[in-house]
Formats: sequence, structure tokens, C-alpha cells
Amino acid sequence: MRRVYLDNAATTRLDPEVLEAMLPYLREEYGNASSIHTFGQRARAAVEEARVRVAELIGADPSEIIFTSGGTESDNLALKGIAEAHGQRGRHLITSQIEHPAVLESCRALERRGFEVTYLPVSPDGLVRVEDVHAALRPDTILISIMLANNEIGTIQPIREIAELVRRVRAERGQPYPYLHTDAVQAVGKMPVHVDELGVDLLTFSAHKIHGPKGAGALYLRRGVRLVRQMDGGHHERDRRSGTENVPAIVGFGRAAELTRQQLPDRIRHMRALRDMLEQGIEERIPFVLRNGHREQRVPNISNFSFRFLDGEALLIRLDLRGIAVSTGAACSSGSLEPSHVLLALGRPRDLVQGSLRFSLSKDTTREEIAYVLEVLPEEVERLRAMSPQYLERLAARDP
Repeated sequence: MRRVYLDNAATTRLDPEVLEAMLPYLREEYGNASSIHTFGQRARAAVEEARVRVAELIGADPSEIIFTSGGTESDNLALKGIAEAHGQRGRHLITSQIEHPAVLESCRALERRGFEVTYLPVSPDGLVRVEDVHAALRPDTILISIMLANNEIGTIQPIREIAELVRRVRAERGQPYPYLHTDAVQAVGKMPVHVDELGVDLLTFSAHKIHGPKGAGALYLRRGVRLVRQMDGGHHERDRRSGTENVPAIVGFGRAAELTRQQLPDRIRHMRALRDMLEQGIEERIPFVLRNGHREQRVPNISNFSFRFLDGEALLIRLDLRGIAVSTGAACSSGSLEPSHVLLALGRPRDLVQGSLRFSLSKDTTREEIAYVLEVLPEEVERLRAMSPQYLERLAARDP
């Protein structure tokens, strides 16, 4: 059976060059990077070289990169670490209703510990309004966390404008608060990301979204910003994240970051062309569909559609039986019976939310794969809709 993978927002295929870089550190170079003997120092050198490559990808200084196990840990470290370090100055945070569960659940955990969180609404296109951020600011606001690109609909948030607002507020108040964090897991590798141009204090990203290995992520922490580590133990990562470094995965992260930086313009052009081909084909061949998210202000690899008169999970299963892998939303929410919180925040009715699919592309996606999807998808949509009384009634009403 032909296999087509269009769930790259969940994870990407490991690049062969990344695997080659990792292999020595899974075999002969097995030292602990904290050991002082030669085995350990060779591992340490590999980690620090990877730190340079990862920092270069986002325009940071290597000393500002904290290696973690992935995006979820980085988000937890950012929100909880800042809250605990600066809670005596204020106990209010601002985020949006469409954040990744790693941010939303961290906020809820902080609420249980006495912090207050404002969850901002978004426009029907999925955009946070800068004026809403301004209105939500309080004297005790210590952190704003707004994602750079949404993992379900791909909408890019106005982080630069929010950062400019934060700078003005800091200058007016004569204090370093609030800090600004962005979850950039779905943005890095899909658009240019430079921490100084964005104006953020903390930024989260992950290796397995850019054709690196699972189990390696990073938190950018601007020099001078203090946080409390969330795992007690040794003094790894400059005393900001305890635990023996995952040397092979970090090395792979470094190589993936290097390849991403070198190939980014070509990757963007490739993914955008195929995404446009997919969307045009769906809208031309399938009636009663709605594309979710901002039409222009979005990353080039994510396309989210709501299909009326069917269940998205049923369509996902039908496509999987034809060899096509897609998703109904965030991978972290797989198995959940709850409808997408992102699409609900856009104001979509529940029937459209439950009939939605996310198609996410990568540098490895081909035109032939998109053509196959456009051949199969209308057939499977029609098969499922044929079992819907509402759809049949709608067809009958249109038939002269």
C-alpha cells in the first residue's frame, strides 16, 4: 500500500544526515558529558558544539540555550520557572485560549498554587489582538506567554507587536516585568525566527519538529532573566536543568538545526507550494468545507479543514486505511474525546469542530503524494457523507 505521511506537525522524519551525526554517540562515544576524563570531555565538546548550532538557528548566544527533553518540558520550565523566581513581585500571567496543552496545563497548575491567569480570546482567524494584551496587563503581571505559530491551524501571532508593547510598559514602569515567552515549536524550521527581532525573553523549540530526534528540546532564556529550575539534582545546564544530558539526541538536534538554517528558504518555498496545491484541490473538489486559520499570516506547512456532515475521526481512519496519515488536532490530545479547544476558540460550531482534519507537510512531502491525497480524499468524504441524513437532505434541496 502507498504510504503518505501528512502529520509533520506531530513529528517529522529523522534526516539521514542527523542519524549519521548521532551514531558515534550511541556507540563508541558513550561518555557522560559531566565526567572529567577524556570520554566525558569528548561528550561535553559534542554537546557544546550542538549548543552553538542550536543557538545560531534562532540568533541567540550559546549561553542562552538550555537543553531539555522537548517542547513540553521547555514550556513547563519557562512558565513555572519564571513564576517561582518572580512570584514575590507579582502573581499574574497572561496567555491565550489556543495555546498548546503544555502551556495551558502549566498555567492551570500555577493557578492551583495561587497565581492568576488571564486567557485571551482570539479572532475568528485565530489571532491574538495586541489591544487585548494591553487591556489585560496589570501592575502584578510578571509573564506573558503567547505562541508564535499555532500547532493546529498554523496562524502566526503578532509577537513583535506584543514585544513592543511590553517594552513600552517596562519603560513606563521602570521595571523588567512582564517577561515575554513564546512557544515556537511549530514556527522554528517553518519561518525565520530570531530572538532579538521578535523581542522575546524566553522561547521554546524542539528537535523532532525539524527532522531531529525525539527527546531533545531547548529553552532560550535571555541573558539576565532569572528562573527557578524545576528538577532538583545536579548542576547541569548551568544549574538550570538537572539531569544527565542526552548526548546523542543533543548532537542530532545540533545537526538538524544546522541543516534547517542552511535549507530554510528552500524548505519554505517547497512546503508553501504543496500546501497551496492541497488547499486548492480540496476547495475545488469537495463541497461544504471550511479552511480554519488566517489565510496569509500562517506557517507554510499546516492546513486545517472542517468537513461538514461527517466525523473527522472517522475520516482519519478511512484515510489511514488508504495509507494516508493525518490528524484531527494536536498529537498531545490524541485519544481525547474533547473537541479541539483551538477551533472552539475560533467560534466554530461543534459539528464543524468535530469534522476537522489537520494536514501538515514537511521538506520530504512530494507533489505525487499530494496528488494521491487529492485523489483519495474526495472519495472517502463522499462515502462518509452518504451515511449522513443531513447531507442527503441538503443534496435533495439543491437538486432541481
